[in-house]
Amino acid sequence: MGSREIGSDEPLTPAGRLFLQKEMNQVIYCAVGMKHPLDFDALKSAIQSSVMVKLPRFCSLMVRDSAGREHWRRTHVDIDRHVVAVHGPIADSLSDESAVNEYLADLSTDSLGLVGDDKPLWDVHLLMAHRCMVFRTHHALGDGISLMSMFLNMCRQVDNPEGLPTIGPPSSAKRRRGGGGGKWLKAVMRVLEVVWFTVVFVGEFVLRSMWVSDQKTLASGGAGVELWPRKLATARFSLEDMKVVKSAVTNATINDVLFGIISGGLFKYLDHQSPDAFAAVREGTRITGVAMVNLREQPGLQELSNMMKGNLGLRWGNKLGFLLLPIHYHRSCGDPLEYLRKAKSMIDRKKKSLEAHFSYKIGDTVMTYLGAQVVSLLIYRIVCNTTFSISNVLGPQEEIALAGNPITYIRVNASSLPHALTMHMVSYAGRADMQILAAKDIILDPDFLAKCFEDALLEMKAAASTALNSKK
Repeated sequence: MGSREIGSDEPLTPAGRLFLQKEMNQVIYCAVGMKHPLDFDALKSAIQSSVMVKLPRFCSLMVRDSAGREHWRRTHVDIDRHVVAVHGPIADSLSDESAVNEYLADLSTDSLGLVGDDKPLWDVHLLMAHRCMVFRTHHALGDGISLMSMFLNMCRQVDNPEGLPTIGPPSSAKRRRGGGGGKWLKAVMRVLEVVWFTVVFVGEFVLRSMWVSDQKTLASGGAGVELWPRKLATARFSLEDMKVVKSAVTNATINDVLFGIISGGLFKYLDHQSPDAFAAVREGTRITGVAMVNLREQPGLQELSNMMKGNLGLRWGNKLGFLLLPIHYHRSCGDPLEYLRKAKSMIDRKKKSLEAHFSYKIGDTVMTYLGAQVVSLLIYRIVCNTTFSISNVLGPQEEIALAGNPITYIRVNASSLPHALTMHMVSYAGRADMQILAAKDIILDPDFLAKCFEDALLEMKAAASTALNSKK
């Protein structure tokens, strides 16, 4: 029996409409590993009693009015239609991790029902043989911060069964504002830097939506690649190792280290895969990534009640901007930490700009006057003209449990884009797992690419430890 419709319709947000377009149709997959065998009834009960099924977006159908505009229409949720048990192993010859990754890779080219479907746009797959839950949620329902907050609201700390998870310190934005002071000349220079870098980066953003594109490499995708079959691999990092590397460069951040890892690891992979002179990566080759940036002021675990009330900066839904993040290949780079220094220099310039905010505003304005289809085509061209996409979500600091079952990992990926390579990293309890979703006919060995990333971190850690010891 289908869900019964109730209440009045509510129009979609601009970002929600964007993620419904066929060029940008995005579904988010969150794989949650469990320590003990899955208890189907306990987990279904936990989901049914959670805030998730009370959120308006999660108990609404997607409908379209006579003018062709999409709306949310409230409905009753039949939990039995949303929680699916998958019995038996995905493949007898695969480990649990490989089996789950294969299942997720297959899902990444599948679509979740959209307009006209008779149930809300989410479901949960319980892979019983592999002790894994897979939350499948359409991106129109919310951004990464919204969805992470919703999921963690269902969980409790392992060492404190009444305690909600914690996912990091308060936003640094307020601390920066509190440091006012300084001479007026420095303030003017900061404003001029913001204006200059914003103009430069927004200009590049516009050019990328037209004809400017990356040089082709063995990691390049393009129009239509989103339909190609995928393979998924996992790179694992220690946050402690990343902190050691971070400490070797003044004022570096974990995000700087992550991008240094991607720079070093990706070029290591390309060098290995293209040894002949014709195909090899050449000195100075530029590869550009696209990063989705959360524009909420507070990146921690927000109160869901505040999100639903629409408080400034905390409104439920999607509030995302885009950044273009270039990396350059230098064969003579003998110091692994040089990748971190270059990444930090580039990201520092990005932080001085309003590129992410402008990309959000430009998209909102174009959508208002020209429609979601035009915005979708522009972003699709930007993706086709770049090489990879990346996101990084801060997860809980301590071990947590769902329905009393301790969680062993949290991993995220999303449905396919024209990129042949997309990477999504989530930190959890001192570790960070990065899901590498690759078009398997282009990225021929994503497991080796994952090892290249892991080796890049270890090489930077060894260099950082040597540099720090020499200062003592």
